[in-house]
Amino acid sequence: MIRGERGARREGRGCCILFHLTKVGTVLIGGARSSCLIAWILMTLTAAVLAEICSALPLSGSIYIWAAEAAGPKYARLTGYIVAWWACTAWMTFCASVCQTSANYLLSLLTIYEIPFPGADGLSTSNVKFRAVQWALSEGILGLCIAFNYLPQKSYSWVFKGSMCLMAVDLILNLTWLPVRVHMTYGFRSAKEVFTSQYNGTGAPAGWNWMLCFLVAAASITGFDASGHISEETRSASTKSARGILTSAFFSGLFAFVTSVLFLFCTPPLDVWHEFTAQQPFVQVYALALGRGGAVFMACLAVVGLMLNTSISIVASSRLVFAVARDGVLPLSGWVGKVTEDGRPKNAVTVMTVFGALILCTILPSTVAFTSLVSAAGTPTIAAYALISFCRLFITPNEFKNSKFSLGMWAKPFYVIAFVWNCIVFATYISPFYFPVDASGFNYSVVIFGAVTIFGFLSWLLTKPETWLYQGRIQKMKEEAVVEMMGDDKDGQGKV
Repeated sequence: MIRGERGARREGRGCCILFHLTKVGTVLIGGARSSCLIAWILMTLTAAVLAEICSALPLSGSIYIWAAEAAGPKYARLTGYIVAWWACTAWMTFCASVCQTSANYLLSLLTIYEIPFPGADGLSTSNVKFRAVQWALSEGILGLCIAFNYLPQKSYSWVFKGSMCLMAVDLILNLTWLPVRVHMTYGFRSAKEVFTSQYNGTGAPAGWNWMLCFLVAAASITGFDASGHISEETRSASTKSARGILTSAFFSGLFAFVTSVLFLFCTPPLDVWHEFTAQQPFVQVYALALGRGGAVFMACLAVVGLMLNTSISIVASSRLVFAVARDGVLPLSGWVGKVTEDGRPKNAVTVMTVFGALILCTILPSTVAFTSLVSAAGTPTIAAYALISFCRLFITPNEFKNSKFSLGMWAKPFYVIAFVWNCIVFATYISPFYFPVDASGFNYSVVIFGAVTIFGFLSWLLTKPETWLYQGRIQKMKEEAVVEMMGDDKDGQGKV
C-alpha cells in the first residue's frame, strides 16, 4: 500500500518552495509578505473543513464525493458531476504545467551563459523555434515523470523519500548559501523595502493590485487535498488521509511565508529584476549571487525536485481519474478503471500521459493558448473548496458526526471563513493580471472554467442516475468507510 498521507503531504510541502521560485516576480510586484501570512492561516482553516469530511468519507475520488455528500441527497449528483469535472481538469492540467516550468529552468541556463538561440527573438516565447524546443523538453520531462509511476510499489516509496530529501536540501541551501552569497555580492534589500514598499506592476488599482498577491500566496498551498485521492490505498485512511490534508496545508503555508520573506530580501533591486530576460528569472538571481556554477546546481536541483513532485502529483490525479471512471462515465471506462494485482490504476496513469502530452502540444502554436489552459488548473480546485464550504454551511451542517476531525463548535465559523476566503481567491484567479486588458493579456481561465462547468452539467443531465454516483453505491461506500473506521479504532485500542 502507498503511504498516501505521508507522500502527498511531502509533495505539498516541497512544491511550495519551487513554486515560489517560479512566481517570485509576481510576489515582488505586489508585496506578498502579508498576503502569504493571510493565505497560510485561511488555507489551513479550509483544510480543516476538508479534513473533517475526508475523515468521515476516506474514499478515492475524494473531493467530488465529499462535494456530493455535502450537497445533500437532492443536489448530490449534480454537485458531484460538476466537481468531478473541475477536479479532473485541475489535476490533469497541473502536471503538464509543472513540466513546462521544469523546462524553463533548464532553458534559462542558456541566458546566463549568453548562448545565442536561432531565430530573430532568441530565447523568447515569441520565437517559434524556442517554443519547439520548450515543447520537446517539456514532453521529455513529462515522460520521465510518468515513468516513475510504473515502478513497483516498494520501489516507488523511494520517490517519496528522494523528493523529501531534495526539498530539504533545497530549503537548507536557500536559507544559508543564498543569503550568505547575496550579502557578499549585491547586498540585501532593506527591511523597509521588504515590509513596507509596494510596487504596482500590474496597472490595476492599488487595492486590487495587493489582492492579486493572493493568487500566488494561495496557489503555493492549493492542492493540499492530494492525500484524500489515494485514501483507498492508505492504511487507517480515516485518520491518515485527513491528517495529511491538514498538515500539508499548514506546512506548505509556513514554508511559503518564510521563503517569500527570504526571497524578498535576497532579490536584487527592481530595476535589475526587470532587465532579466530568462523564462525563469530566478535562475539569473542565482547567477548574480552564486555565480554560474551555483546557478546551474540550484536550477538542476529544482528541476529534479519538480520532476519527483510531479510524479507524486500524478499518483493523486491518476487515482482521481480512476475513481471517476470506475462507475462507467468516461469513454473506455472499463479499461481506464482496471487496476493491477497490487491495486494500482495503471491505465489511469496512461490516460494522464496522453492528456498531459496533448496539453503541452498547445505550446507550439501559441503560448497564450497554453498559459490559458494552465491558468485554469487552480481555478476549479478553489471553486470546489468554496462549494464544499457553502454546502456544509447551508445544506448539511449537522452531518458527518463520525468524523475523527470534527470541528465541533467551530464548524460554522470555519465554513463561513472558508467560503468567503475561497471566493476571494477565485476572483483573483479569473482576474486579468495586467491592466488595461487586451486580447494578449486576457485571462481565459474563466472561459475554460465556464466550459468545464457546462460539461459537468450536461454529463449530469444526459447520464442515467443509476449509471454514476448512484445513491445506493454511495451509501455502500459510506458503510464501508464506517466499518474501516471501527477497525482502525480496534487496532488502536489493541496497540494501547
